[in-house]
Amino acid sequence: MLCQGRRQRFRFIRRYRQEFPVSIMCNVLNVSRSGYYAWQSRKPSKRSNENNRLLKEINKVYCSNRKVYGSPRVHAVLKNQGYQCGVNRVAKLMRENDIQAQQHRRIKRKAAYKSTSKVANLLDRQFTVSKPNKVWAADITCIWTGLGWLNLAIVMDLYSRRIVGWSMQSRMTEDMTIGALDMALLNRRPGNSLMHHSDQGSQYQSQALQEKLKRCKIVPSMSRKGECYDNAVVESFFKTLKSELGVGQRRFNTREEAKAMIFEYIEVFYNKQRIHSTLGYLSPHEYEAKNINGSGVY
Repeated sequence: MLCQGRRQRFRFIRRYRQEFPVSIMCNVLNVSRSGYYAWQSRKPSKRSNENNRLLKEINKVYCSNRKVYGSPRVHAVLKNQGYQCGVNRVAKLMRENDIQAQQHRRIKRKAAYKSTSKVANLLDRQFTVSKPNKVWAADITCIWTGLGWLNLAIVMDLYSRRIVGWSMQSRMTEDMTIGALDMALLNRRPGNSLMHHSDQGSQYQSQALQEKLKRCKIVPSMSRKGECYDNAVVESFFKTLKSELGVGQRRFNTREEAKAMIFEYIEVFYNKQRIHSTLGYLSPHEYEAKNINGSGVY
């Protein structure tokens, strides 16, 4: 049967009573018309009133976070705000009211190729890092606009998943990777035990970038060729950014429009507001503020 419980059947009838006759739906769902009308005229229960109040708070959290949070993140925010409710209750209310996070497209895994890089994969998928400025992960992605491609290079501190450096240009050159690294160095001022992990793109294998890493006493590490999972955290960030900015459903008119939206997403939403399950449902900024004292990070 479409609806299992008696109340669920009544809710179903109330939801679709404008589209189908009540008498027909009552017959199909095996409930009486008098029972339905008695339920409809009954005063809301204490539980129902509590659910209505909770639903309003769920909507506030959902809308204030760009409508990208699912029930686990919504529940985590409500819990931090002092609301006593279970994650299953939040999930049920969101499901019944068609509140859901944007879905991400799955990325097909590419076949592995023989490596041509002389730089070893020192990170070896060890994405959990105990200290800030110990491992930075970098990569480049492309976003289509009405005036052509916009390329985004980022540097992420794996400790807190914070984007510590980024650069955007119309052409995919080594200057992008160096620019993102320069911003990260300026923002974080790391020590001498830092690893820089990337893929084997020509921008990262360039002599200029490798010499800069050497001068700054940063140890290079590179993914195996064709193994996107060797840099999975950054790949996940790019997937999240494109999904939550609506890339694919919309097109930026100009590169400047895309730059402004990406800047606001990284600096205002992702780094300071968006909570991460990996970080105990804290934002990168909150996680660092909670766990770091006098370590040279801002």
